[in-house]
Amino acid sequence: MDIRSLKYFLTVAQEESITGAAKQLHLTQPNLSRQLKTLEQETGKKLFYRGSRKMTLTDEGLFLKKRAEEIIELLERTETDITSFDETVHGEVFIGAAETHAMRLIAHEIQTLREKFPQILYHFFSGSTKEVTEQLDKGLLNFGILVDPIDPQKFEHIKLPTVDTWGVLMREDSPLAKLEVIRPEDIRNKPLLCSRQMLDVNDISDWLGEDINQLNIVFTFNFITNPAIMIEEGIGYAFTFDKLINTSGDSRLCFRPLEPKFETGLYLVWKKDQLFTKAAQTFLEQMKSSFTKN
Repeated sequence: MDIRSLKYFLTVAQEESITGAAKQLHLTQPNLSRQLKTLEQETGKKLFYRGSRKMTLTDEGLFLKKRAEEIIELLERTETDITSFDETVHGEVFIGAAETHAMRLIAHEIQTLREKFPQILYHFFSGSTKEVTEQLDKGLLNFGILVDPIDPQKFEHIKLPTVDTWGVLMREDSPLAKLEVIRPEDIRNKPLLCSRQMLDVNDISDWLGEDINQLNIVFTFNFITNPAIMIEEGIGYAFTFDKLINTSGDSRLCFRPLEPKFETGLYLVWKKDQLFTKAAQTFLEQMKSSFTKN
C-alpha cells in the first residue's frame, strides 16, 4: 500500500465510478481497475460494492477512506512544514477547540502575532474535547484548547487565565427564567439540549448528584448556534457555557448560571516531545509570553 494507490482509491470513492475516476486521474480504466484490485489484495478486504451505475464503499472501505484522508493530509502538511524551515517565519499553525469564549484570548494573541509575522496562516478545527484530543493524537493539530481534566502524561500545557462557566440557556419567558440560578432539582424532568462537550467531560454528574444520562435529554449538539434557535422556538433548555450566545438587547434568550457554581479550567495543550515548525514555535512562544507567570 502506497500513497499513490491511496489517492487513486479516494478518487474512485469520490467519483463513485472507475470511468469518472480514470478521467480525473488521466489513467486508463483497465490500469485503474488493476490498481484497485491490487489494493484489495493487499488489504485482504473488499473495499467497494460494484453496482450497475455506481460504486459504493463497504464498511472496510469507509474505514480506509477516513484513514487514507488522514494519512494524505499529514503527508501534505509535512511537505509544507519542511519548506517553512528557513529564516523567514512563515507556515501554518493548526489549532483545535470546542466552543469557548477563551477563543477571544487566542484571537487577541494571533492579532498581535500577525503584526509581526503576517505570513503565518492559521487553521482552526472545531469539535468536542474528545474530537480535538483525537486530532492532536494523530498529529493533525499542533495545539488544542481543552478543559479540565487534561492528561499530563500526554500533553504539555499552559493554563489560560479564564474559566468557562456552565449554566442553562433558555427563553426569557420560560418558567426557569424567573430564577437567578439553576439548581439540580430545577432542571430534572425538563426537556434538555446537552452539548457533547459536557457528555465527554461528564463532571456535570457530580453537580447533579446523578448520572447526566438520567436526565430528559432530547438533543445533543457540538455547537450552540443552531440549538439556540431551537430554544427560541420552545424546544427546551440547553446546558452550555456562558458568553457563547448574546442574550442582551433584543434577544429572546437568557442565561442562568448553575448553583452550586460550576466552572471549568481551560488549557492550551500540545503533545509532549513535539517538533514544531517555526510558525508553530513562534505561536507557542507568544502564548507563553502572555500566559505563563515568571
